[in-house]
Amino acid sequence: MQTPATLALTRAGVDFTVHTFDADDPGGGGSYGEQAAAALGHDLGVDPERVFKTLLVEVDGRLAVGVVPVSGQLDLKALAAALGGKRASMADPKLAERTTGYVVGGISPFGQRKPLPTVLDSAASGFDTILVSAGRRGADVEVAPEDLVRVLEARVSAIGR
Repeated sequence: MQTPATLALTRAGVDFTVHTFDADDPGGGGSYGEQAAAALGHDLGVDPERVFKTLLVEVDGRLAVGVVPVSGQLDLKALAAALGGKRASMADPKLAERTTGYVVGGISPFGQRKPLPTVLDSAASGFDTILVSAGRRGADVEVAPEDLVRVLEARVSAIGR
């Protein structure tokens, strides 16, 4: 399977593994990330704490990316502080899709249309590999957190809660 995310990882020389799973509209107040964590846990025995979601935010009017565990929430104040800003809010989903080139539920930190400042939650440092969206619903890439930081020039900070 090829997506802009997997192409970006290949071009960067990163070792990664793609994991696919059934992805339906989660409905009922669930999320695509929770669905991914449950499916990957059930099918592959992946620790749900290793599954991360990619969220687009506006920090002082500029777009940025936060990558946090699916099991937690993004601390907007902490993300703003990590980027030297004062205020952060979630980006409108339509803006997130236009900016990244991905659909909500399949937004990857890799291969976005325009590189954005990215912050990876420090919880990722406790794992050899983490899983993030591969750029479409129902597919995640497993990568080393260090590779994510290197390829995206991401900062690492405690932005989850």
